[in-house]
Amino acid sequence: MPKMKTHSGAKKRFSFTGTGKVKYKRAKMRHILEKKSKSMKRKARKSAILNDSDSRHVAALLPNG
Repeated sequence: MPKMKTHSGAKKRFSFTGTGKVKYKRAKMRHILEKKSKSMKRKARKSAILNDSDSRHVAALLPNG
């Protein structure tokens, strides 16, 4: 059986915390920032933890993570 390859797109977007949870960067901070509220931009600045049901899919894409 050949080795599983890491998904290149997932490798760039997700990382694991020390406890094994999946961390990701929030969306909506790339462009057109003038019309977005301060609170939205402040929340989007921080990284977030993916919920358990979605993190199972990501873990399958990142076998070495």
